[in-house]
Amino acid sequence: MKHSLDSLPLSNSFARLSEAFYSRVQPTPFRKPAHLIHFNTAAAELLDFDPEIARDSNFANVFTGRQPLPNAEPLAMLYAGHQFGHYVQQLGDGRAIMLGETTNSRNEKWEIQLKGSGQTPYSRDGDGRAVLRSTIREYLCSEAMHGLGIPTTRALCITGSDDEVYREQIETGAMLTRLAPSHVRFGSFELFFYRNQHDELRALADYVIEQHYPELADTADRYAALLQTVTDRTARLMAQWQAAGFAHGVMNTDNMSVLGLTLDYGPFGFMEAYEPGFICNHSDHHGRYAFDQQPKVGLFNLSCFAQTLLPLLDVDAARDALQSFQPKYTDHYNRLMTAKLGLQAGDTAANNLIEALLAQMAASRTDYTNMFRSLSDIKQGYGKPGNGLRDRFVDRDRFDRWLQDYRARLRGSALADEVRQASMKNTNPRYVLRNYMAQIAIEKARDGDYSEIDRQLKLLQTPYDEHPDMAHYAAPPPDWASDIQVSCSS
Repeated sequence: MKHSLDSLPLSNSFARLSEAFYSRVQPTPFRKPAHLIHFNTAAAELLDFDPEIARDSNFANVFTGRQPLPNAEPLAMLYAGHQFGHYVQQLGDGRAIMLGETTNSRNEKWEIQLKGSGQTPYSRDGDGRAVLRSTIREYLCSEAMHGLGIPTTRALCITGSDDEVYREQIETGAMLTRLAPSHVRFGSFELFFYRNQHDELRALADYVIEQHYPELADTADRYAALLQTVTDRTARLMAQWQAAGFAHGVMNTDNMSVLGLTLDYGPFGFMEAYEPGFICNHSDHHGRYAFDQQPKVGLFNLSCFAQTLLPLLDVDAARDALQSFQPKYTDHYNRLMTAKLGLQAGDTAANNLIEALLAQMAASRTDYTNMFRSLSDIKQGYGKPGNGLRDRFVDRDRFDRWLQDYRARLRGSALADEVRQASMKNTNPRYVLRNYMAQIAIEKARDGDYSEIDRQLKLLQTPYDEHPDMAHYAAPPPDWASDIQVSCSS
């Protein structure tokens, strides 16, 4: 059954917890008339919405908070968190309001959240608004990550108005409708741990297990099992980020999902010229969240989460879970990178090939995405590759020697070239969301032209396809892209 705005079955299990966990607050509509900027039909399917729902005259009003959804119970979630390594005792949804949740025909639960929907009790002197620029970036990137197969929040639509929002300059306001099975974060647990509110801590853990990990409910130590499961999911997520060349930019514990989702897109960046110490966040002056630090930060954040559960589990169980992170991360990462080379899992020589290739790419600042995609064209035979691959390296003789070793491994594989090449092209994307792409969409949208959002969304939802009409987006960034800077305000 397809739903309209009026027939969407909405409830709110989080609102059944005590008000120690949230504040009830209504979205603040824009002062000026609202309009729909873009609608994501793929995300609409998650809610079983009729694909024509965006044509409803009330659509923009509903998703800017001017008209409530039936049975909505809007609330802002309360949490704390470690920000850049320092504990902040109270944060919370300062510009996001969760309207409620719905369960679709596939028995999947999705919370519906408006981001940029006005002030809440947790706005910390902020205006509670989001600007068009940052909203477009999150909208495109969350769907790009989904297209890459990386767990993430989803984005239903962008709505906006001519309301002015003050940041470094005056910008146009917008709202993002974000979807996720849950928006509970590591920081949600930290708040109650540091307040010594152990009853609330247990209630939150029980809620997460009941709603999202029901298979753990009857285990001997459900809280230890919860920690282990979150550790496993986070290890996998970190490996997926690293293999895709994705840098989050602000890995604070309040931006870490207990479901292992990529959460809160701000100053993110996909690797272009390969640089292990790549810092995508202009505000990260010390490189705490540099690309090559992400797995370590993931473990640090897990240790913060594990600490919050100590009133509920044995310290040895917490230690065991944390000690499992590195081997699990390494195993996931090696499997992903081995697949990127078209080699079979368990090929012991693959790790050496990967390390040697990445070292050469770092020395030559080779484009990360394009390099691995180009390897899909390599055949087992001899001779120089015909796609200009070696010209991407400063030391071409060194690359030739690497290529000779790589081809030797390919010849030792049971896969024919055609089969392996097809597999590699389904593993190595042709397209990622480069910052300059988002900037083009932003600049056009500021002039009222939303067509580039549509073009890029369709491209990023199928990033492994060739898309010959948009092949220019597979090229390295133009010179002007070096001037783009993104920070925590982005």
